Amino acid sequence: MKITGISTRVVNAEMRNWVFVKVETDEPGLFGWGEATLEWKTRAVVGAIEDLTPLVIGRDPRDIEQAVRVMKKHSFWRLGAIGMSAISGIEIALWDIYGKHLGLPVWRLLGGKVRDKVRVYTHLGLGDMRAVYETLDAAPLVERAHAVVEKGYRAFKAVFIPYTHFHAPLPEVDKVAGMMEALRAAVGPGIEIMVDFHGRPASAGAALAYVEALAPGRPMFVEELLPPGETAGLAAIAAKTSVPIAAGERLVDRLEFDELLRARAVDIAQPDICHCGGLLEAKKIAAMAETVSVGVAPHNPLGPIAGVAALHFAVSTPNHVIQEEMVGAVPWYFEVVQGPIRMIDGFWQVPEAPGLGITVDEAACAAHPFQPEVLHTTNAVLDDGTIVDW
Repeated sequence: MKITGISTRVVNAEMRNWVFVKVETDEPGLFGWGEATLEWKTRAVVGAIEDLTPLVIGRDPRDIEQAVRVMKKHSFWRLGAIGMSAISGIEIALWDIYGKHLGLPVWRLLGGKVRDKVRVYTHLGLGDMRAVYETLDAAPLVERAHAVVEKGYRAFKAVFIPYTHFHAPLPEVDKVAGMMEALRAAVGPGIEIMVDFHGRPASAGAALAYVEALAPGRPMFVEELLPPGETAGLAAIAAKTSVPIAAGERLVDRLEFDELLRARAVDIAQPDICHCGGLLEAKKIAAMAETVSVGVAPHNPLGPIAGVAALHFAVSTPNHVIQEEMVGAVPWYFEVVQGPIRMIDGFWQVPEAPGLGITVDEAACAAHPFQPEVLHTTNAVLDDGTIVDW
């Protein structure tokens, strides 16, 4: 069996473009799908996939590790988020092919089942990115929390840390405390709340001030307290708080996770399967995390193929904690990709179909062509004109 072609389908989902990757083989009717979505880098990722394709044409699609190695090592330049997302999309598609070839679901090939259902969470706003990133007052937060719970979710994540620099102003800290208090009062103790800092604080001291403000509300975890690479700062915060810390969505290399885990800087690692190199690399990162008693909760605010890949990963990964998902991103989410995602009482169910278990409607994909993404980043400017992390 040989790889004969790789192509992409870009699907605009209003707030981001999904990048679907199709890998074809010389066996009639046997092909696989992956996802390589990377916000605001759509055309760059598509170009990177085109650049990488000659390295794997003619190779056996079942030799997945070898295909990833040749794309990484024969690219010469370190690939970064764009190149690693391209590799991830191709790699996920190879697993889909392998599972279809054997007549087995991908999770069987990743080590088999370690749980009977997968705990999931969504964002306040149910995929409306403006609601996710631009809701900074208690009343709309509470309204959206009720909407999520009514949809059957038992956990959600909110982003209401203000745009910050090296100092957290006291009024902003008090406002954050008030919003967390309102959310907890609205949903009670039976619903898990996660708070995404989005890397907005520029110092460990500023981030810690917000963490302490959130602590009485008992968040499941606080995420991305600092920009990526600030491992020492995260470790300093971890030493001063009992609130669980999560990070890793913008790390794309196993060595970056190695540094994070060696420093004991996090309680939850968050590799993104569509950015870190694919399913096998995510499994390796999860094993590294398990070795130092750290759980994994993969980052995944992406499209339906990414969601299904994350489902297979979760079914087969012992230290998986909870899965981020964005099923509500657009009303036609399940029209472009029909698949095995079914939520019952806040849990995804285990898929049984071969491969990823998906069918991609290419005509439906074509009905939503590329459009430039919304630039939420224009809001990340302080009153004095200082540009800060979004």
